[in-house]
Amino acid sequence: MVNSIIWVLIAFGAYMLLMIVIGAKYAGQTQNSEDYFLGGRNLNGWVAALSAQASDMSGWLLMGLPGSVYAFGTGQAWISVGLFIGTVFNWLFISSRLRRYTIIANNSLTLPMYLENRFHDKKKILLIISSIVIIIFFLVYTASSLTAGGKLFASVFGMDYRIALTIGALVILIYTFLGGFMAVCTTDFIQGTLMLVGVLIVPIIAYAIVGPGNITSLLNQSGVAGGASSYLNIMQDSGKNVSAVYIISQLAWGLGYCGMPHILVRFMAVSSDKELNKSKAIAIVWVALSLTFAVIIGIVGRAYLFPNILGEGDFANITSENVFIEMIKQLFIEHYSLDFIGGIFLCGILAAIMSTADSQLLVSASAVAEDMFKGVIKKDAKDSTVLAVSRLTVIIIAVLAYIIALNPDSSVMGLVSNAWAGFGAAFGPTVLLSLYWKRVNFPGAVAGIISGALTVMLWDYLKIINSVDEAGKAIKVTLGSYTGLYSLAIGFVVSLVFIVIVSLVTEKPSKEMDAEFDRMLNESN
Repeated sequence: MVNSIIWVLIAFGAYMLLMIVIGAKYAGQTQNSEDYFLGGRNLNGWVAALSAQASDMSGWLLMGLPGSVYAFGTGQAWISVGLFIGTVFNWLFISSRLRRYTIIANNSLTLPMYLENRFHDKKKILLIISSIVIIIFFLVYTASSLTAGGKLFASVFGMDYRIALTIGALVILIYTFLGGFMAVCTTDFIQGTLMLVGVLIVPIIAYAIVGPGNITSLLNQSGVAGGASSYLNIMQDSGKNVSAVYIISQLAWGLGYCGMPHILVRFMAVSSDKELNKSKAIAIVWVALSLTFAVIIGIVGRAYLFPNILGEGDFANITSENVFIEMIKQLFIEHYSLDFIGGIFLCGILAAIMSTADSQLLVSASAVAEDMFKGVIKKDAKDSTVLAVSRLTVIIIAVLAYIIALNPDSSVMGLVSNAWAGFGAAFGPTVLLSLYWKRVNFPGAVAGIISGALTVMLWDYLKIINSVDEAGKAIKVTLGSYTGLYSLAIGFVVSLVFIVIVSLVTEKPSKEMDAEFDRMLNESN
């Protein structure tokens, strides 16, 4: 067993060292803020596609989603359907227009800067509001990634969660601090490839070992709610029929894509429309395969790991979110002594975690350094000063997220859900209408961002509804808990309505804004 851990440690060490080397390489090539935040707009199609999707899916893809399917059944796969639809929509209808518009809008380097320039916000109100929203929700999002990393190290090496959390956070911090956007995108490209290989190969091998004819029997023996037929029915969850509210909530995850700063920034950085078109096809295929096989991991993992059941008996301290980790450990390390290979596949989970955390840190840094510091506080700041502030911000955000993640009971799924809803509701409708509706104006954009963000916060955190707990005790619950409706679904609609109404009752956009909009529609490069 000791030898196994050593080989896995070697695999992890080699992988993390490679990430740091990449960060050091690009540190010397980062000359200004455009290099640090957008890589000089020189991303090729493959890197743009895989880095966007890798930074999107996070540890949720290989821990949260398989874990929920493992525990409750394929009814949890409605999230995958929503995310796939959202991914396709984002690449087909947002990416090209956003890339062109950010160039036309005074070469905007960040999402807040784009909104400021798009709506000719001389007072920088949009810049400040959107930067604050990014910092708040990315703190939660980054914490989810660090939590997933801590759980991975703790599960694989049996170390204390806090020590594991510290190791993962330090590696991510080092290469993001050094290399900026190109280091993040290059590492994300490697990580996206590793994630795809792992998510395809592991369940296929486990499925072959279990045997196609044994899946249903093993699922029944494992005690899934409602039996295997219910477990494998996408219209049922935990043995019960899914409701319309449930399906709407799960599909609503797809709405989040229009407002994710760490994904949208990839569109802005692609070198040309030709490369962007290549990215679209690559990204859509990647996400279709990854989401499908993440669901399969949950199903096959339930059968493959039986008679061991995560969360019960000897595995009572291991949550269902660790199903992929336990499959790899049992398949490659415990049974077949392919320790280094098992370590590489476990690095796929680490890749999913790191590829999102690094992007979140970088976008948070851009919101503070480029948008707040240079945009508002010190407009004449030199690039060297902005870079220094950016790197300092990366450290501060990482430390704050680390503090949030110190609780080992934090749910990866729960933290991601809250942050995803916040970004989707705050920015999604504003970005969408900024690209497709000429009449949208500055007051409408402000109203949309504020109303979307506040709706999510009130829906998820304000306990105002009277209810009772399982013991019959009177308690207060949130609107989200009471209705079962995902806050993103309601927040997106509220934001959209506010943008349209406020834009229509206030002054029309200027002729200059209309001319820029028309130029965006007609220009291609």
